[in-house]
Amino acid sequence: MRTRPTQHGGALLTVLWLVAALSAIAFSVATTVRTETERTSTHVEQVKAYYLATGALDRAVLWMYWGPGPRRPDGQPTFYEPGLSVLHMAFPSGIATVEIIPESSRMNVNRITPQELGRLFLAMGLPQERAQILVESIVDWRTERPGGSPLDQFYMSMGPTFRPRHASFEQIEELLYVRGVSADLFHGTWSRDANGVLIRLPGLKDCLTVYGMNDAYDINTTTAPVLAAIGVPPDIIAAIVQRRAVRPFLNAAELGAVLGPAGGRLRIGGNATYTLRATATLRAQAPVNIPQPRLAISDVRRSASLVIKFNDKLKEDPTPYWILRWYDNAGTN
Repeated sequence: MRTRPTQHGGALLTVLWLVAALSAIAFSVATTVRTETERTSTHVEQVKAYYLATGALDRAVLWMYWGPGPRRPDGQPTFYEPGLSVLHMAFPSGIATVEIIPESSRMNVNRITPQELGRLFLAMGLPQERAQILVESIVDWRTERPGGSPLDQFYMSMGPTFRPRHASFEQIEELLYVRGVSADLFHGTWSRDANGVLIRLPGLKDCLTVYGMNDAYDINTTTAPVLAAIGVPPDIIAAIVQRRAVRPFLNAAELGAVLGPAGGRLRIGGNATYTLRATATLRAQAPVNIPQPRLAISDVRRSASLVIKFNDKLKEDPTPYWILRWYDNAGTN
């Protein structure tokens, strides 16, 4: 007997459905494999960039320990000299930029007076009422109060509840627990200037520290709000910011242009404690037979940071320096 046409049509339809299902499965598997391959590649590049950043930090520490070294033909130091705020480094696998931030460019949160705190918050653009709340909260947090304070009830109403330390700040990150301190205020935000260009507004972590002495501030790295808080006039602040955007102050004679009542509180370089923040970028991969694109920079970036204290009393202790803090993922300015 001959097969009926309807049977032929049903078999063909079944085969088409099977082919469609298998195609969908194959497409799904191929997409998953591709996604996982790209994810693995990105993870590998992230790891490479991280170790490139840590290598840049190690090199920067050595350069700072060695000092200027032999001068180059253009007069620049081979390694590091006080006043330099950025070190540019080239590696076979990528490039790195190391920011050198003396802790003396920030105000010690445990030593700053309430008046200076108020001026700092106003210089950061905060309204008077919020600035006053922040001043009261920080002073209350760092002040010993055996019987507690009225602000304790605020912290006990938080979730989870906790009690303020009523002692000196041990790490600057403690400010995130203080009443009125938001993440944007602590880390800083971005805004647009009159020309529509994005500019970074410094946060509390850029202005306050637990290591500084509040005696003299590095002119090359001290933020504009800190300069205003210590009494530098606005026109001098604008001149300092404009000048160091072109090149840093490297000798005391250049400080003659810095006038005003707070001119004596500015210096070049820091004391012994610094924050080093490295940002590394890998070179983009390219075929060997196309050498020019190999110099291109990829989109993968990683940052790492440390707080270091150099030993200025080597006769008493031969240890050249101590690493006080380490940050695997450091936000960039």
